[in-house]
Amino acid sequence: MAKKQEELAEEITETNEHVDPPAIDSKYRMIILAAQRSKQLQRGAISRTEIDTRKHKATRVAMRELKEHKVNFEFTDQNEDGSAN
Repeated sequence: MAKKQEELAEEITETNEHVDPPAIDSKYRMIILAAQRSKQLQRGAISRTEIDTRKHKATRVAMRELKEHKVNFEFTDQNEDGSAN
């Protein structure tokens, strides 16, 4: 199952560059992306939002970062034209 999650989205990058990420087309993709970012935060990544990380769990912080478009990612299961495989 972890392999499937990795196929859906590449590893979230740790750069501060702002690249307009693609639209998240389903709540399931949102959950997978938030889980990957949450793991990074738990391993010591610095939050990109103003949310207090001492008062909120890593999952909540990850969801906020995705909502504010502060996390760069790209889908690996789509063709170049944006359609799914």
